[in-house]
Amino acid sequence: MAVKNEKKPAAKVATAKVATAKVAAVKAASPAAKVSPAQASPSAKAAEPVVYDESKIKTLSSLEHIRLRTGMYIGRLGDGSNPDDGIYVLLKEVIDNGIDEFIMGNGKLIEVQVKDGTVRVRDFGRGIPLGKLVECVSVINTGAKYNDDVFQFSVGLNGVGTKAVNALSSHFRVVAIRDGDFAEAVFQRGALLSERKGKVKDGQKNGTYVEFTPDGELFPNYQFNLEFIERRIQNYTYLNTGLTLAFNGKSYISKRGLFDLLTEETGEDCLYPIGYYKGERLEFAFTHTNNYGEEYFSFVNGQYTSDGGSHLSAFKEGFLKGIQAFFKKDYKSEDIREGSIASVAIKIKSPVFESQTKNKLGNSDIRGWLVQETKDAVEDWLHKNPEAAKKLELKIIANESLRTELNSVKKEAREAAKKIALKIPKLKDCKYHLDDGDKGEGTMIFLTEGDSATGSMVSSRNVMTQALFSLRGKIENMYGKKRTAIYKNDELYNMMMALGIENDLSGLRYEKIIIATDADFDGFHIRNLLLTFFLSYFEELVTGGRIFILETPLFRVRTKKETRYCYTEKERDNTITALGSQSEVTRFKGLGEISPKEFGQFIGDDIRLVPVSVNTLKAVPQVLTFYMGKNTPERRDYIMKNLIGDAG
Repeated sequence: MAVKNEKKPAAKVATAKVATAKVAAVKAASPAAKVSPAQASPSAKAAEPVVYDESKIKTLSSLEHIRLRTGMYIGRLGDGSNPDDGIYVLLKEVIDNGIDEFIMGNGKLIEVQVKDGTVRVRDFGRGIPLGKLVECVSVINTGAKYNDDVFQFSVGLNGVGTKAVNALSSHFRVVAIRDGDFAEAVFQRGALLSERKGKVKDGQKNGTYVEFTPDGELFPNYQFNLEFIERRIQNYTYLNTGLTLAFNGKSYISKRGLFDLLTEETGEDCLYPIGYYKGERLEFAFTHTNNYGEEYFSFVNGQYTSDGGSHLSAFKEGFLKGIQAFFKKDYKSEDIREGSIASVAIKIKSPVFESQTKNKLGNSDIRGWLVQETKDAVEDWLHKNPEAAKKLELKIIANESLRTELNSVKKEAREAAKKIALKIPKLKDCKYHLDDGDKGEGTMIFLTEGDSATGSMVSSRNVMTQALFSLRGKIENMYGKKRTAIYKNDELYNMMMALGIENDLSGLRYEKIIIATDADFDGFHIRNLLLTFFLSYFEELVTGGRIFILETPLFRVRTKKETRYCYTEKERDNTITALGSQSEVTRFKGLGEISPKEFGQFIGDDIRLVPVSVNTLKAVPQVLTFYMGKNTPERRDYIMKNLIGDAG
């Protein structure tokens, strides 16, 4: 961004070092950060009691608090491999400010560039008031979003977002332009390094420019996944029709809002044309597909609420009542929602989120008007689209019939399960599960191939957080079969019960579901069959980022002095060259050949997991048809060969 220089004296550069030192001192003073001699060794003498007096009371600045308690502000840290990792929250916080300007009618373009670990965002709104630039990006509880006259439907209402980005970045630069003048401030880890003001070059439009580099001390080895960012950018355009977002030179814009979002997600897999409504504060789109379960995309003031909240609950209630009122029948909610997919967005003045990351809305006062408006809009749309209404009713009736059949099969399956045992066969469970709060974080279940692989993992796993479910071998191909087929297959039924997902995903017992099969054709086939099972009946596990594939080494190369594990033939060859031609090379044909002592390191802190994902729901039918449909032998050979290089 070109501006004329007019430097002011630099602020104290030492401020950043002082702040970092203070945080380190507070961490060092924390009892949780130390291990007493008594704790370190049972035979050690008891430590002297810690003196609790005035000297132990610490007061943190807002900067220090953000850096010390980062999770309160951006949730998880992470390295960028998960779309919920902190670096994407930092990006979101900056873009949100440009979105808020657009919502208030200022600027129709936001430029975003992510390159070499640094983010640059330029909006063309009103620009931060020059005299308050430093305070607006560095002092918590400072901003104009407390003023309804300036920002009516803002996501960021607590004056924290950009300050957190500043505090958690090793480099942060902001420039505001207003009517030919500019102000610039540069920070390091939240501490002001320099500021200046001056006149801009001719043609510079009003707005704000922010560039930042996440702090490598807090986000070690981070890397931005451009696909995650692209998806977020697309969501922004769906929620803000008429806004153009340019990401790394490519422009994104939506003309029909949430209608476009659902079109992109479903493709041609709709049972009837997408229903759409847009009011002053509420917008939604809906349809049904042949998929199992239900899928929702919910937003508040442009913020994607991945965990839903009160607005999504109210929408579901209104959707149900609208359909019941139109058909004048008391259809059950599960029959109406089975196979449904919908997107809903609302605008409210004072959103109350359950955390700084804003994944779930907590406002209870919106239910009344939201339920009523949704009901009226759905009922009205069905009156105007009688052909779509007929197809919807046929879907509801089909769901009702399937549910009745399913309940009958469920009863038989449960009675058969009682005769087996109270414990689920082939499951070696762990102590903690997802519903155990913080202790449930990091829990995982390995779906293994046969008892030999399970045996290698039993003694090397973490019994607190790692469970095992052993498959007999190749499971049944569930492609194109009804959900009732699960209950007629003991192995798949037991696996479903072990995961806790029989009724819905709210009962999921593990954070990660990990497919652990041998690196041969049989192993890849089992992997394929498992993915078919999940995509056919529990696709939300895939779209929610719950399914992973375990990577284990194919080779062990060792000498008397050193042992290395290799995951590819190329890696093996390079290792042999490095260690010498006299190295001993072992090829692991199956997981069962890896000793428990060795296996421990492959499922511990250095575990390698490949996430399984699909870009859009419309890709699911094509993927299943291609991999599990009636293929020629040549096509099957192609699939099996490519599964080796494209695991999931």
